[in-house]
Amino acid sequence: MVIETRTPEETFALGERIGRNARPGQIYTLVGDLGVGKTVFTQGVAAGLDIHEPISSPTFTIIQEYESGRLPFYHFDVYRIGDIEEMEEIGYDDYFFGEGICLIEWANLIEEILPENLIKVRIEKDLQQGFDYRRITIEGMDGEEGADIK
Repeated sequence: MVIETRTPEETFALGERIGRNARPGQIYTLVGDLGVGKTVFTQGVAAGLDIHEPISSPTFTIIQEYESGRLPFYHFDVYRIGDIEEMEEIGYDDYFFGEGICLIEWANLIEEILPENLIKVRIEKDLQQGFDYRRITIEGMDGEEGADIK
C-alpha cells in the first residue's frame, strides 16, 4: 500500500490511524532518511495508542518504553547500534515477542534478528512534489487492517 502525504499533520494522522488499529505483538519497521518524518509518524502512532506523553527519538538510549496507552509501546532507534549483541543486552526478544507494539527506526540495520511477521513502513521524500511531500509505503498489513488505514 502506498499513501502520499503533503503535510506533517497528514503524516501524523496516518501514524495515528495505524496506532488506533494496532494489535498486541505487532512489530513495525520504519525506514527513511534523516529528516523524512519518522518521528512525526511515530508520534502519530503513539497518539493512536492513547499515549499522551512527549515522544522523541531514542537515538542515544536505543529504546523508549511507553506504558500509559491502551497497549505498551516500545520505540526503538537502532541507528547507533554498533553490534547486534547490543540488542541482545537490552533483551530485544522480550519486546519483540511481548504483548506490546514495537516500532523500530532504522530497522534495516538489524535485519538478521527481525522476525518474519512484521509490518514494514518506508517514508521517502520527493522534493519535486514539494518540501513536505512524503511517499509512505506499507507492506505486511492484512486486507482488513489496510482498509482501516487508508
